[in-house]
Amino acid sequence: MTLIDSPTVTASTPAPPAAPRPPATSQTLLGHFERGLDAPICLTWELTYACNLSCSHCLSSSGRRDPRELTTEECKGIIDELQRMQVFYVNIGGGEPTVRSDFWELVDYATAHQVGVKFSTNGVKITPEVAQRLAASDYVDVQISLDGATAEVNDFVRGPGSYDLAMRAMQNLFDAGFRGFKLSVVCTRQNIGQLDEFAAIAERFGAQLRLTRLRPSGRGADVWDELHPLPEQQRELYDWLVANGDRVLTGDSFFHLSAFGEALPGLNLCGAGRVVCLIDPIGDVYACPFAIHDEFLAGNIREPGGFTSVWRESSLFQRLREPTGGGACGSCSFYDSCRGGCMAAKFFTGLPLDGPDPECVRGFGEQLLAERAMDAVPKPTGDHSHRTSPPRPRGSTGPVPLTLSIRRPDAPPVHACAESPLAGFSPDAATTQTLTAAGCACGTDH
Repeated sequence: MTLIDSPTVTASTPAPPAAPRPPATSQTLLGHFERGLDAPICLTWELTYACNLSCSHCLSSSGRRDPRELTTEECKGIIDELQRMQVFYVNIGGGEPTVRSDFWELVDYATAHQVGVKFSTNGVKITPEVAQRLAASDYVDVQISLDGATAEVNDFVRGPGSYDLAMRAMQNLFDAGFRGFKLSVVCTRQNIGQLDEFAAIAERFGAQLRLTRLRPSGRGADVWDELHPLPEQQRELYDWLVANGDRVLTGDSFFHLSAFGEALPGLNLCGAGRVVCLIDPIGDVYACPFAIHDEFLAGNIREPGGFTSVWRESSLFQRLREPTGGGACGSCSFYDSCRGGCMAAKFFTGLPLDGPDPECVRGFGEQLLAERAMDAVPKPTGDHSHRTSPPRPRGSTGPVPLTLSIRRPDAPPVHACAESPLAGFSPDAATTQTLTAAGCACGTDH
């Protein structure tokens, strides 16, 4: 049995007693965050579920476009609301957001209305021309996804050819003079040992490294047991962040690691429904980008009052903003550091929301994981995976196979809605090898 930090505390020993922590006062910045703000500091907005890849850990189970997707005018209406609420910026994702035909129109509309944009992409449409356009903008940031410092590691989870796709996109941004774009890495069991290599890649392209935590959300729920870092890798990651945190972005990903010692840079608090939330492609608003499940559905922007009403009046968000004593973790001497961990990680591994994080560095989540009933573990809401990529059962290993479906550019679609989300885009030969059909926009089989 491994001792953790203290010669008297083991992975199975109850947390040492401590005086209950009072909730943060409203006079502190943390207190304001815990009680929620009039508007989110930023929010994640998934414009589409359509995607040319089938990453095995995709948090939104993306692949096919949803026929109920918000229209261009509805999206502009949301941007108008965000401007009135004085939201600083939006994190646009998907799916692959750049496959929407109105993507650049919406980006331009947002920046013209004082709403900054950061969008995440696998790089499929970051051509030299697009890179030049992005480099000329002061209000748009780009985040390139790469989950392995080598093609072997990256393509294991993101699909064959996706490493070259991302590297080409970063080279195009670099050549265009774009500095400070983000290189986004989801930390997995396979790439924890490559942190220095990721930092070197970021430096090579003038980018900033951003590390995020693997959550058991979407398709990630099926591979979490095989991909999430081992306990000793968690410590390795923590030590690396302590040594390099001044040049790495982490957001609110790793506050559960703070129980190793000092708090890490970033928001050491679950901001779900308090300072962040998610708008999905059909307008549903969830408390957290990693908690796409009916349990965390706060409302829909198509309802009367729009997004503003959901954010300020949702009963779910009101509950999340109520002070808590930390539940089962409240008596732990490290609660002030880790705040009980990630809500989504607990929920999708079948652990109680008021209990320890499944990756609790004190080891208190391990016993609960061993005791859980797997048939009671919640399933993510909605699966938009390519029909050629059936859901992976838990315990399966290996990369998700990609099925190529390439239509001749001069061939008409077989029906009105058969267009690929990449229609009209002419990739080079290497890029073509990474593309898959993203599904029919009407949502039916043909």
